[in-house]
Amino acid sequence: MFDFSTFLTDYYAIALTAALLVLMVILCLYYGLYHFRVGRWQLKTEPTEGTGSLAKDSLPPVSVVLTAKNDAGWLKENLVYLLEQDYPDFEVVVVDYLSQDDTPYVLKVLKDYYPHLKVVPFKEDVNLFQGKKYPLSIGIKSAKNDILMLADPDCIPNNMQWLRGMVRGYARKETQMVLGFCGLKRTKTLLGALQQYDNLAYSTHYLGSALLGHPYTGSGRNMSYRRQFFFRQGGFIRHYSVAGGSDDLFVYHNGNRSNTSICIVPDALLTTEPKRTFAQWHEQRLDRVATRSWHTLGSRLAEQVVPLANLAFYAAATLLVLHGGLPWGMVLIAVLLKWAWQIVAMAQPAKRFDAGLVYLAAPLMEIYFIVANTFLILTPLPNNRKF
Repeated sequence: MFDFSTFLTDYYAIALTAALLVLMVILCLYYGLYHFRVGRWQLKTEPTEGTGSLAKDSLPPVSVVLTAKNDAGWLKENLVYLLEQDYPDFEVVVVDYLSQDDTPYVLKVLKDYYPHLKVVPFKEDVNLFQGKKYPLSIGIKSAKNDILMLADPDCIPNNMQWLRGMVRGYARKETQMVLGFCGLKRTKTLLGALQQYDNLAYSTHYLGSALLGHPYTGSGRNMSYRRQFFFRQGGFIRHYSVAGGSDDLFVYHNGNRSNTSICIVPDALLTTEPKRTFAQWHEQRLDRVATRSWHTLGSRLAEQVVPLANLAFYAAATLLVLHGGLPWGMVLIAVLLKWAWQIVAMAQPAKRFDAGLVYLAAPLMEIYFIVANTFLILTPLPNNRKF
């Protein structure tokens, strides 16, 4: 039997045990406030008619804005789902920027069938900056409606109610920006599982932060804001010099507790294809961190609290076992309790966003990404990322 009198005189073991328990509480609070809370989130304002829809007389006009470059395949496959949305008054604006494939022809054919499709073609490179901010700004300027919905050509709505779902995010009059979610199609590969968990953890983090009143980023694959708000805030002028960040930096600089909402009702979701190779996925993850230098030091440090807490938790558990200050079984119980709550918390958004059973491997995935994200942060970034 374990001698607690010896433990009470072992200050090293007491310190490690206290650290282990405090870190476990911090991490469990994080899982609850972010993963669990996002998974169980409910829109407070209910629709006035139908399931997942609003009354027609309460639906504001909407403009969907996309930028495309050599995206003929995606546009041919996905654009019709945006054009066929069940919504009384909307347009779809596609900025075709220097495409050299069949993009112009695909858009021309669709334009003949859908008069609410507006095509903005660019045949000369007049973008003084790299990235999609200039083409996107032109698309926003060309839009006629105040409420803008942003998506990418490789995204597809989960149903024909996407616009109705997203506008529900404007239930509060002060809302100027709505953050949404774009999921990944499920695949039966390790790469697919890693991407599914990464997308789930990243999305619940920025959505959870917005719920806590600290929006700092969003997904340009599914986001909405008011056109007047965009121009009133100066658009992308503050960070035109960096290629990325049309979603990240715009939310970071302009979002706050009162003007930013989230909307993740089932009708408001989009889905896209996962990357097919590790190299493509790595490039996508590099784009995500390419704008980190524009965040304040305090924000960057705050983003590292959870990874550092995880490292410290496992370090404390390992040192306790090696030191023998506590029976290894008691340490194992603490680790298993943390894992159990983590799995339960991650199961909520995984079920909500149809991410499969990836939540069952959440503890192992988390450990993997602690290492992978450390290397990602340390990876030298090019000065600019291309469109």
